[in-house]
Parts: sequence; structure tokens; C-alpha cells
Amino acid sequence: MNYQLLQEYWWLLISVLGALLVFMLFVQGGQSMIPQMKENQREGMLYSIAHRWELTFTVLVTFGGAFFASFPLFYSTSFGGAYWIWMLILFGFVVQAVSFKYRTAEGNILGRRVYDIFLFINGILAPLLLGGAVATFFFGSDFTVEKTNLTDASAPVISQWGDWHGLEVLLDWRVVMFGLMVLFLTRVQANLWFLNQVKDGQTAGWNRRQLLVNAPVFVVLFLATVAVLFTASGYETTGLHEFRQVDHKYLDNLLAMPAALSCFLSGTLLVLYAVYAALVRKSRKGIWFSGVGTVLVVLALFWVAGYNNTPYYPSYADMGSSLTIYNSSSSEFTLRTMSIVSLAIPFVLAYIAWVWYKLTK
Repeated sequence: MNYQLLQEYWWLLISVLGALLVFMLFVQGGQSMIPQMKENQREGMLYSIAHRWELTFTVLVTFGGAFFASFPLFYSTSFGGAYWIWMLILFGFVVQAVSFKYRTAEGNILGRRVYDIFLFINGILAPLLLGGAVATFFFGSDFTVEKTNLTDASAPVISQWGDWHGLEVLLDWRVVMFGLMVLFLTRVQANLWFLNQVKDGQTAGWNRRQLLVNAPVFVVLFLATVAVLFTASGYETTGLHEFRQVDHKYLDNLLAMPAALSCFLSGTLLVLYAVYAALVRKSRKGIWFSGVGTVLVVLALFWVAGYNNTPYYPSYADMGSSLTIYNSSSSEFTLRTMSIVSLAIPFVLAYIAWVWYKLTK
């Protein structure tokens, strides 16, 4: 496997982990509905997701670690410059872990309601911020990269950001819309999950009523996001650090890659069918159709963002600083060595599946 194939292989692995992470955010979707849950039904629903957050965090850490090892320039640029976004995401997951551990513990001095508020905050912020972070793969961020800065003893910082250090993306309505779309996707997934796990008839009715609200909002946001994304212009690589602007770049990418187009269309249909099955056929198995569909759609979006001579992290401050899978990756030796390590990923997935099975039992 040559260097280029190794780079493309690792972007494929990043895509798989990112897709699984978005699916696992149904835990946050459930937390985001805590204020709407009836008191006598809340514990049953929260119990069904109480230990899934650990699996979500496992996927998040694996995703971040794989990104750091395979594309370190992205890691140093985004995590080192847009640190407020990532700090808020990580802080939210820490609060979530503490809340699930202590909300029902003996001697809880804050009270269960306070921890429920913490869970609600994480349920809103995590999908919004992670969705916004993914949106920057298409709409860009305010950064410049200068590798020669590493030789400057007074300021050996490879990337320069604006004064807001990544928070400026929250002023981009397209990024906010993308984040809201992910948030309502997680709420739809949570309703489908609760229908599958909590057998109480009243709880099932509550979730179907919530689904009647969350699903239409998600569909509208999804269609609007897709329309904005596939009519947007993007950058095309003409050299290692040279780019030109191209109209409808992401639509062109989707049409140029049959695998991405197939995943996107089939995934979308599966999510829609899951909602139909839950509402019309009264099925409890919609989460599995929706889960597979979500993974397929996110896979397609990652491929559209990174393949076909496209920078996956465009800079609107300096086009030449945009990052591609070719100019931001580790060395060939590192990628080749890590490809052997990547054989452990199926074991990580098997562990997640085993833990999931045990928790369900």
C-alpha cells in the first residue's frame, strides 16, 4: 500500500469512527428531553441510557486519538487554536459522567434535580457543538497555518486564529443550523431507543408524541442543511498547498463517488423509514434502521468532505492554509505502522457490541 492509499485508508477509518460517534449521541438526545419527561417515567428512560454514555465516550476518545495519530496537523490546528469549542465539549462529557454516577447516590448533597439539569445541558451542548465542529469541515474556520513558526523560539505555534479561538463559527448561521440538525437527529434517535427499550405503554405513547414533534423539525433542518451544503462552493486541490474555488463542489463530490451517493440516499431512506415504522406501524425496532441509516449518511458526508481532491478543513482566512488528507497526515512510516495497530479497531467495536448486549440483558 503506497503513501496515498495509506492516507485515504486512514480517512476511511476516521469516517467510520465519526459516523459511529454521531449515532451514539442518541444518549445526549435522551438527556435533552429530561425537562419534558414525566416524573414517573423519567427513571426508566434514563436507566436505559445510563451506561451507554461510556460507550459514546469510548468512541469519542478513539476518534480523537485516531485523528491525532493520522492527521496531526489537523489536531494541532483545531485543538490548539479552536480550544474553546473542544474544551466545552470535553467539559460537558465530564459533567455527564459525574451526573450519572452521583444523581442517585446516597449522600447526594446537590440533589437529583441539579444533576438532571447538568445532564440536560450536556444533552443540548454536545450535539450542537459536535455538529458545529463537523460543519466546519465544509464551511471552514478562521485560521492560518505557517509551519516555519516552529523554528521561532519565542512563539513556536503552527497555527494562528482570530481573537475568538473557534467560537466565531457559532456566528455562522450555516454552522448553527448544522448543529441544530444533529441535535434533533439525536432526539429522534432517543425516542426510537426508548421505544425499543422501555416497554411501558404510557412511555411508548409519550415517545411517539415527542417523535411527532422532533421528526418533522429534524426533516426540515436536514433538507435545509442539505440544500445549503450542496449549493455551496468549496475548494479544490491543485497542488499540495494550492487550491481554487469551485461552485457546487460538495454536490460534485457526491455525484462523482457512487459509494457516497448510495450511502447518502439509502441512509436517508432508512432514517425516514424508522420514523414511519415507529409512528404508523407501531414498531419498536426503528432504532436499528435509524442507527444504520445515520452511520451511512455520516460516512457519505465525511467522504464528500475529504476525498476527490477536497480539503476537509478549509480556511476562509487563507485558502492556502486549508488542510487535506495529503498535506496534514503523518509520515508514511507512521501511517504504515499504525495500519497494523488499526487491526485492533474491530476488537474495540466488538467490545462495544458486547457491552451493549450485556447492558441490554
